[in-house]
Amino acid sequence: MPRPVHLLMDRAYEGDATRQLALELGYVPVVPPKHNRLTPWEYDRARYKRRNEIERLFRRLKAFRRIFSRFEKLDVMFVAFINFALIVEGLR
Repeated sequence: MPRPVHLLMDRAYEGDATRQLALELGYVPVVPPKHNRLTPWEYDRARYKRRNEIERLFRRLKAFRRIFSRFEKLDVMFVAFINFALIVEGLR
């Protein structure tokens, strides 16, 4: 049996429709409810706190001019350069 895949979402996307869509697609939404929710739900707080690691990675990837400017015309070359940038970041 495969392990569930958690979908880390920003609080701006905590609407019922978005959460339901994530569930229908087989994901476990990890998003805190807004403070004014009448019926708040439980979520994995430790997993949600790690969301900033993903955001920091995207910020570092944007430092590569070829990625944010999309110089590459072919999708395969664009993906290859993203892989290269991820390797460079991993070696830091």
